Amino acid sequence: MKPIARRTLARTALAAALAAAAPTLTACGENLGAGPQLNVVSGYIQMGASPDSPAAGYFTVTGGPRDVQLMAVTADLAQRVEMHESVKENGVVTMKPLASAPVPAKGKLEFKPGGKHLMIWNINPAAVRAGKLPMAFVFTNNNNERILFDLVIKPAPVAPAGEATMDHSKMDHGAMDMGGGSPAADAAKK
Repeated sequence: MKPIARRTLARTALAAALAAAAPTLTACGENLGAGPQLNVVSGYIQMGASPDSPAAGYFTVTGGPRDVQLMAVTADLAQRVEMHESVKENGVVTMKPLASAPVPAKGKLEFKPGGKHLMIWNINPAAVRAGKLPMAFVFTNNNNERILFDLVIKPAPVAPAGEATMDHSKMDHGAMDMGGGSPAADAAKK
């Protein structure tokens, strides 16, 4: 065989081998050997019972290679976002503000009904019509890493006849800064 024909044959074989391996290589993505990544993987917002009552936000974060803290969740299209936790004390369920929430390495953090949750006041009507609210989740790693994630907005639940839904508008949130968020959220903006 002539030298030129051998080189052409070798190039063709190399191209075929690379084409066969391409699906395998692309399936690895950019996380090749890096292990689990910190990420917001799901979530939604449940609108309040009345236009004046706050909405509640729920989501799941999967942990990366090391423990971190969720320091704040912010939304430009809402007046205020606070992290809270429902706790039972002396037989009474109350809400307490959270300054942070731990995300264990390779584990998960869940904000869900009856536990940790977001309180979200005055969501922009355009976001409500669009059915989603862009949010920034601020963590203690990499100089307060921010992960952007759109939470789907669900309409207010309809209470069965004779039952009322929980109305957060009468709760005392006066101790919180009305100008934009909790102390943790204000720290995250710096």
